[in-house]
Amino acid sequence: MAQTLELGLDTFGDVTRGADGRELPHAQVIRNVIAEGVLADQVGLDFFGVGEHHRADFAISAPDVVLAAIAARTQRIRLGSAVTVLSSDDPVRVFQRFATLDAASNGRAEVMLGRGSFTESFPLFGYALDQYDKLFAEKLDLFVKLTREEAVTWRGDTRSALNGQRVFPQTESGTLKTWIGVGGSPESVVRTARYGLPMMLAIIGGDPKRFQPYAELYRASLGEFGQPELPIGVHSPGYVASSDEQAREEFWPDYKRMRDQIGAERGWPPMQRAEYDHEIARGSLYVGAPETVARKIAATVKAIGATRFDLKYSAGMLPHEKLMSCIGLYGGKVAPMVRELVG
Repeated sequence: MAQTLELGLDTFGDVTRGADGRELPHAQVIRNVIAEGVLADQVGLDFFGVGEHHRADFAISAPDVVLAAIAARTQRIRLGSAVTVLSSDDPVRVFQRFATLDAASNGRAEVMLGRGSFTESFPLFGYALDQYDKLFAEKLDLFVKLTREEAVTWRGDTRSALNGQRVFPQTESGTLKTWIGVGGSPESVVRTARYGLPMMLAIIGGDPKRFQPYAELYRASLGEFGQPELPIGVHSPGYVASSDEQAREEFWPDYKRMRDQIGAERGWPPMQRAEYDHEIARGSLYVGAPETVARKIAATVKAIGATRFDLKYSAGMLPHEKLMSCIGLYGGKVAPMVRELVG
């Protein structure tokens, strides 16, 4: 059965600079993200996702609270995390928070679960990094049981057991839409299919077509596990402006600064302009005028067979005013073009 293409936006609540060039306080950044989510609804986008981080350069550590504020000022757009770091959280509390968001938003909540590419939450909440994989595997197993909204019996090593216990509140629909964020591990792809959950591919560099085998593996695994056809989404960074040149020049300084800061922590060399231009031309940066970005998104959607594309539109200190302009162009011009191109 054909699935309707959804177009969304993701942000990590990057700390931005104000008109005077100075970093804005976290509180103002959060208020700005709420305004960005409201605009995304007004321009007709399908989804707005907020990431979870625990470091100075990102303002949002409690996505569900920010999303609840957006829910109160919107009518239609679906709202979710991008991602919730399940490994360093409690599955019961995650379910309760997003079930509450689902009630407040009249059934518009989603949760996207991941292990997290940043690890600051592990020491913050007292979890050992040498249990990185085990924590996620066990907590995901429990979370999937919770989504059935029945009495849960579960036992593991990373959390206290549950013995026939119910968790509240329950959702009105009887299900909380739950995605798994996947960065490119075949094991993660197969596990997502085994649990019968939609998969969001985080494609943040290189030719997006290299993720075709993961999409094929996912579909084949769904069949092997007797699961129905499920959505595949793509999350990638980008920026839209009036012209290709304007978009590239406005995005470059802040994107490079953010990329180099994170890269220094992970042993990556500084980003050169040639690499940036190559990622725009042939990789996973969706930067340009509306038509340029739309054509590139459509090509990726067709290659992967995706039913949702989320543009990660924030990048380091890129100002709020430019982000609002990007959102307006993405919803008002890019999204209709993509839907027409994909058919």
